[in-house]
Amino acid sequence: MQVYFDVSELYYMPQYAPICSALTAAGVDCCFVFYRNRGLDDLISSFREEFEVSYVDSVDEAVSVYQAKKPDWIIFGNKIHSIEKVQKYSKTALVSHGIGPKSCYYTVSDMPTTVRFVEGPYRADRLRQMYPSQSFVDTGYAKLDPAINGDLSNLKPSDFGLDDTKKTILYAPTFYPSSIERFSRSFPLDFKHYNIILKPHYFSLSIDKYKKQKALLEHWSTFDNVYLAQVEESNILPFMAVSDALISDASSTLFEFAALDKPVIWCDFLKLRWGYRGILSFRFKKRMDQDLYKYADIAAHAKSYSQLLSVVDEQIRFPEQFSNQRAKYTLSLAGIVDGKVSERIVQYMLSHS
Repeated sequence: MQVYFDVSELYYMPQYAPICSALTAAGVDCCFVFYRNRGLDDLISSFREEFEVSYVDSVDEAVSVYQAKKPDWIIFGNKIHSIEKVQKYSKTALVSHGIGPKSCYYTVSDMPTTVRFVEGPYRADRLRQMYPSQSFVDTGYAKLDPAINGDLSNLKPSDFGLDDTKKTILYAPTFYPSSIERFSRSFPLDFKHYNIILKPHYFSLSIDKYKKQKALLEHWSTFDNVYLAQVEESNILPFMAVSDALISDASSTLFEFAALDKPVIWCDFLKLRWGYRGILSFRFKKRMDQDLYKYADIAAHAKSYSQLLSVVDEQIRFPEQFSNQRAKYTLSLAGIVDGKVSERIVQYMLSHS
């Protein structure tokens, strides 16, 4: 049996990696198809040593590879055009790279894959209502498996050049809409009693459109209590493992961290483009899943940067404050968090090959 992973974005890899490990343990050959035009050639060269790797310049070229190789399964992290061309020869699966509140979580399923592996019963039911002719299997969220299985339990802040005697805050904003521009340049000084790990979306570090975000992140990284994750450090799980609390905004990371039953601070202060404000605010609502505020009480909220430190301090002192809500919403957003999601996905693929 052979399985191909379509890696049109590097940040799909943390979701793919546990599935690949489970497939390899079952004796399945895995191949990763990377897109050269993402400018990531140097970052992914190490994969050649462990797995079969193909490089393509476009979706059309990737489709040609799949048509020629005819793998048993192809796993996608997002929708592509011309999927019907590869389904003549291979089964296809959609594995979402995130569990956050953006509406694209649902609309991506207008691509008719053989199956979509879904995170929890609530989302599975909603997707079945939206796309009744398609197949959805509730397996859980594979990305979290290594954190639950204890694979990362030996990590500590000093592994990232930080102080093991301090509590560690993980700041993981998305690129848009983001809270980054609303933070002070003195962020590390304001939070000097904490370690700070900065794990932005890689768009914030790699795309010129977000160069102001990059400049601010790099400024913060000059402080002794700060570690800035680089683009090639695509997997956020090691940073989650060593962190005591998370600061984030409308990002999947917020719900992933909550699934580990650790405190989350949700930034309500976002930098919106003019085209998303005022009478055009409907564009922002369209971009975000309207279920967003159903989950608002999964976290403590900071309505402004000036409130942030006091909110963080309180969550560090009382980490159990939102524990019940975290457990409740984790079930509906991530499904069962037991470290065996990848095994369930692989079992399904083996039994339907």
